[in-house]
Amino acid sequence: MYMRDFMIPGMSVAIVKEGETIYSEGFGARDPQRNLPATPDTLYGIGSITKSFVAIAIMQLAEEGLLSVDDPVSQYIPFKLGLPGKPIKIHHFLTHSSGLPSLATSSVALHRGIGIDTGIPWGSVQDFYRLVNDAQGEIAAEPGVRFFYHNAAWRMLGHIVQELSGQPFHVYIKKMILDPLGMNRSTLKTADFNSDPNHIVPHWKKPDGTVESSWFPYPDPEDNPEFSFISAAGGIISSVNEMTRYLDVHINKGSYEGGRLACPESFDKMHSFYSKRADNLYGELGYGYGVGITPDFHGYKMISHGGSILVSTAHMSFIPELKAGVIMMANSAAPPWGEIAEGIYCTLLGLDPFEEVPSLNVKKKLRLLSGAYKTFKGIESVEVQYKGGMLYLRSKTPFTDSLTPLIPRDSLLGLTMFYIYMDGVESPVEFQVQDNGDIDLYIERYRYHKTR
Repeated sequence: MYMRDFMIPGMSVAIVKEGETIYSEGFGARDPQRNLPATPDTLYGIGSITKSFVAIAIMQLAEEGLLSVDDPVSQYIPFKLGLPGKPIKIHHFLTHSSGLPSLATSSVALHRGIGIDTGIPWGSVQDFYRLVNDAQGEIAAEPGVRFFYHNAAWRMLGHIVQELSGQPFHVYIKKMILDPLGMNRSTLKTADFNSDPNHIVPHWKKPDGTVESSWFPYPDPEDNPEFSFISAAGGIISSVNEMTRYLDVHINKGSYEGGRLACPESFDKMHSFYSKRADNLYGELGYGYGVGITPDFHGYKMISHGGSILVSTAHMSFIPELKAGVIMMANSAAPPWGEIAEGIYCTLLGLDPFEEVPSLNVKKKLRLLSGAYKTFKGIESVEVQYKGGMLYLRSKTPFTDSLTPLIPRDSLLGLTMFYIYMDGVESPVEFQVQDNGDIDLYIERYRYHKTR
């Protein structure tokens, strides 16, 4: 269903439980034109899941005594923004809490990567800092007060890793994280991706819904190693099979067979709740160091992060107490990855996903209410359309053709009451589901009956 609805050519999924990979599978085609299958070993771009790798690198450097997360960012790189007496610290970058709204650097980088130029100079370290350091007037809050997801901040964290380690960012990540975990095919080098026999053809889903083949949008860091840290916001390439090793090292707080990436205390810091985000369907939602934190997923702490580079998407999550994790990747736009992972965890817990994952329950109800409706004798008709997670009322007559959003009174649809909003006025819309399964729709003077 997800692949069909989101026009995804290929995807791969793996599940770990107590140190074992209990499920690993590919679906569809990694290369539709050649009809090559997606497999658990297919290489994808994992996008912003890369940020958690950067966080590990920062913690490694902190353990070596080369930095403290409480140090000002400007101590290590030519970053010049901030408020008097309130420096932006590494901790603020790690938690998206610098007070600086997004500067859309990923739009500049990724759009160029698929052949669309924004007109922003983007070829060197100097270009990057000219753009960033021109944004003093964009600061909207004191550090640590407000959450603004910020790709440029993670590029600068990558630059710190590069400066303090004395090697290009992509080399450090490969040497200090990927290779120790035995993630031998995982890389940040586009040339390695293109030469691997089992890699995706990325796909660009356009606004009109069509899907077109594309290419990996990050440049090869070997071509411009000084600017290697551009990939720190989302440039890692991996497979679900290799990422199971990465899930396990998080679940085991840094340890892996034969060694340790960082101490348990460092992983505890990464997995702690720092920046509060807007609540989700499970209540509080926050951010640690390179990972999202849901404190109460059916009584468990769930840690997760998604990733998108427009033409390849991914999602990683794990529940430390269950010693379980899920990694998913696709070669096109993202389906609701979190919803899929939550359904998997409910299954592992013996719960019914369609009852215990709120978004699945809501979708089931929205799809139930969608369809064609007619009044007495079929004189008047409307259509209720389910699109983009919402219901819309389509009214088409010889005189009008309108599409109006139906706004629920209860976000979880405990009630089937909606309203239409226009110029400050709310007009009620009510669905009534009968015991026999028939559905009636009341709008102003009319009573409609669902016909299909």
